[in-house]
Amino acid sequence: MDTPPDLDEFRNWLELPRDVTASILLRLEAIEILTSAQMVCSPWRKLCKDPSMWRTVHMCKPHSHWDISDLEKMCRQAVDRSCGQLVDICIKYFGDDELLMHIADSSSQLKRLRLVSVYDISDEGLSEVAAKLPLLEELDITLCCSLSKEALKAMGRCCPHLKSFKYNEKGYRTPYMECNEVALAIAENMPELRHLQLFGNTLTNDGLQAILDGCPHLESLDLRQCLNVILAGDLGKRCAGQIKHLRRPLDSTDDYEFDAELDDDYGSFDGDYPSGLSDYDLHLSDPCGYYDFSDSEDYDDFTNYKGFFDGDFY
Repeated sequence: MDTPPDLDEFRNWLELPRDVTASILLRLEAIEILTSAQMVCSPWRKLCKDPSMWRTVHMCKPHSHWDISDLEKMCRQAVDRSCGQLVDICIKYFGDDELLMHIADSSSQLKRLRLVSVYDISDEGLSEVAAKLPLLEELDITLCCSLSKEALKAMGRCCPHLKSFKYNEKGYRTPYMECNEVALAIAENMPELRHLQLFGNTLTNDGLQAILDGCPHLESLDLRQCLNVILAGDLGKRCAGQIKHLRRPLDSTDDYEFDAELDDDYGSFDGDYPSGLSDYDLHLSDPCGYYDFSDSEDYDDFTNYKGFFDGDFY
C-alpha cells in the first residue's frame, strides 16, 4: 500500500504571489474567468476585477452552451472591467453593431480587433466604430459578412496606424467571379500596412498591382486561394522582390486555422455562368460580378444561470 504524500508537499494556491496568480488567470478566456475562476475564492474574485486583467479579452472558442445574448452580456462586462485599458479583443460566432459600438466607446486605446464568423455587422456599423479607434494597428475580419469598399475605406482613413489587415473569405473551386473593390480600398487607404492576408479573395492581377503600388511598406502578403491571381512574368518578379514573406494562391493551407477546403460553385452552371444568366444580367445583379442565389440548441440545462446573467458576474 502506497504511503500518502505529506500534506506539506501540496502547494496552497492562495499563497502564490499575486503576480503569479494573475499570470495563471490571464491564460484563461474571458468566459472561463467570469463563470468559473473568479468564484474560487475572495482573493481571486478581487484579482479578477482588476482592470489590468482585462487588457486582453478573447472569446474565440466555440461556446455551444451559451446563447448569443449571454455571450454579449459577458463580453460587455469584460470590456467594462477594463476601465478603458483594453488593447486587444477577439470575438467569434457572436456580436453585432451595438456590441462593437460599446467596445469602441469604452476602448479608445484598442490596438487589435479580431472578428471571426461574426455575421451581424453592417457597413455603417463598422464605419462608425472605425472613427472611434484611431490607435488601431491590427484588424482581422475572417469569415464574416461581406463588407463594402466604403466600410474598408473608412477603416483605412480613420485608423492611420493600421499595420496588419486580414480579410479572409471562403475560397471557391472555380474562380468565375472577379472583383477588385477590396484590393483598391486597401491600396488607396491603408498605406502603412506591413502585413496583409486576403485568403479566398476574388482580386485579379490588377488589384494586386494596385496593392503593391499603394502599400510600399508591405512585408508579408498571403494570397492563398486567390485563384484569379497569376504570379508570373513581371508581376511575379515584383512580388518576389518586394515582399519578404509571400504565400501564393496555390500554397499549402496546412497552417491555416480555419476550414480551407474549397467549396464547389453555387448552383448548377452551364458554361461559365448559371443557366439562363447572361453577362449583362450578371453585371446588373452585382457591380463585382456576384450573383445572388436565391437542431436549435437546448439551453434548459442552463436556466439556473439566467438570473446570474442579468446582473454582475459576481
